[in-house]
Amino acid sequence: MTLASEKAVVAAAPHGTRLSTALSDQRVRFVIVGAFNTAFGAGLFVALHFTIEHSVGYLVVLTLTWVIAVLAAFMAYRYLVFRVRGSFFLDLSRFSLVYLGLYLVNLAVLPLLVELAGLPVLLAQAATFPIVATVSYVGHHRFSFRRAPKLGG
Repeated sequence: MTLASEKAVVAAAPHGTRLSTALSDQRVRFVIVGAFNTAFGAGLFVALHFTIEHSVGYLVVLTLTWVIAVLAAFMAYRYLVFRVRGSFFLDLSRFSLVYLGLYLVNLAVLPLLVELAGLPVLLAQAATFPIVATVSYVGHHRFSFRRAPKLGG
């Protein structure tokens, strides 16, 4: 969803309707954009799993997915969810740090679920989604896209 398409959806919803009220809530936008990002990242992971995992292994697939998904997610969260301007590279650095932390947790948990618990790779990866989503929102809200409070407004 692009910024223009989001504005079109909000503009099409009569002001004060449930849809416009819901879309004005940052948490709702986070869930909607997060669902698209999760689908994109999961789809990419599955595609790479079936195309290159046999030659590079599932941890390389996880790493490639992470790099591509972080860049796509950053743009979506920056413009559609948190709606911030300025400090592009600072925001990208902070965003990447949050995602790096999530990646490292995923890198530790995925082998536990696959090797020790015996879950199939795709099911194990899906099992990490709820924790990742919650930590992601808190990290991005409080760190990645944090802005100083406006004075005197």
